[in-house]
Amino acid sequence: MRNVRGMFIVIEGLDGAGTTTQASKLVRTLEANGRTVVATREPSTGPFGVMARQALGRRLVMPGGDRIDPAVLALLFAADRMDHLAALVRPALARGAVVVSDRYVHSSLAYQSTENDAEWIAEINSRADVADLTIFIEVPAEECARRIMARGDATEIFEAVETLQRVGEAYEAAIAKRPDNVVRVDGTLSIDAVAALIATEVAQRLG
Repeated sequence: MRNVRGMFIVIEGLDGAGTTTQASKLVRTLEANGRTVVATREPSTGPFGVMARQALGRRLVMPGGDRIDPAVLALLFAADRMDHLAALVRPALARGAVVVSDRYVHSSLAYQSTENDAEWIAEINSRADVADLTIFIEVPAEECARRIMARGDATEIFEAVETLQRVGEAYEAAIAKRPDNVVRVDGTLSIDAVAALIATEVAQRLG
């Protein structure tokens, strides 16, 4: 019997790099080409993902008002990832769908390692499946911070420019640690130009 497993594609990058925009554009392109696509994101909309998003936005805090401990937050992300894989990603792939996720393992390896031991972060995420293709959108931290300010978003924990610079360095270490199927794309180009580069990379793998 023919293996109908789909393809797991992840869009990664610093906050402000355009991961959400490019994931959405890729989904529309694939659907226009007749592909069955499941669009998703991390943190997910599952129970652990909701808690992680609340913690990032400081809507979930400790009883005294302090932010959630970084180690607890990292564990929330890892728990959400395993739940996300079991509840949505793996079943969709088994049906032959293309799954496009806005963020995945490299985000945890980058962001959580700025406040936790990097080896521990890698260990708690070691059981997560390797994506078939991870697109890393490269944008300098200063440009990402400018974009965040321009869109008027409420600032999250990780969106200060100094932190973005540290996260950028951590992303490089994360990609070196988990380089499988990672492709870099210049995110300083126009939105449509970046989308075209991503679509080309995906088409080459889908055939």
